[in-house]
Amino acid sequence: MQVEVLNTKGKATGRTVELPEDIFGAEPNNHVIYLAVKQYLAAQRQGTHKVKTRAEVQGASRKLHRQKGTGGSRKGNIRNPLYKGGGTIFGPKPHGYDIKLNRKVKDLAKISALSHKAKDKAILVLEDINLETPKTKAFVDILGNLNLADKKVMFVHPEYNDNLDLSMRNVPSVLGVLLSDINTYDIVNSDVLILTESAAKIFADDEKAEA
Repeated sequence: MQVEVLNTKGKATGRTVELPEDIFGAEPNNHVIYLAVKQYLAAQRQGTHKVKTRAEVQGASRKLHRQKGTGGSRKGNIRNPLYKGGGTIFGPKPHGYDIKLNRKVKDLAKISALSHKAKDKAILVLEDINLETPKTKAFVDILGNLNLADKKVMFVHPEYNDNLDLSMRNVPSVLGVLLSDINTYDIVNSDVLILTESAAKIFADDEKAEA
């Protein structure tokens, strides 16, 4: 899959990058995408919700009145769940929501998500950006040149760059990630995927190495 490399003005540079067909041209598997997104969202839950049982709320343990002969219903102590301020029956307790997925399933989900983006023509390759100082306006101008000012953008680059990361950090619609950290949820959650030229070449080089 040949993709043109664009410059920061949004114009073609005349260079192209070959993205591997077995990743960007694969037949998407929507079910594994669902599983990967479900796992990601479940992992975001803290699982710290907690209520007190009748053993944990404050209150005397004295039986309120005798069992029989009062004409009323039998009662235990004031911590009875039926009373205001009493304990809660079968309430939530802290626990994890983590879901286990095999590595092959997660890899297939990422490939499927990238393939969907390729089919939707929502992948751009941008020449490497070298900013002398961190400047959000400079990065916003680049997005404007690419006609992406109103899009949710996932910007993928190969290694941490102080000036670049600080420049995009304050743009709400942009998620900057390292190539090694991309995940299915972020790919699916974005409108457009921007690969820097260096990041795109890593895909191509990995494909050649495997061949």
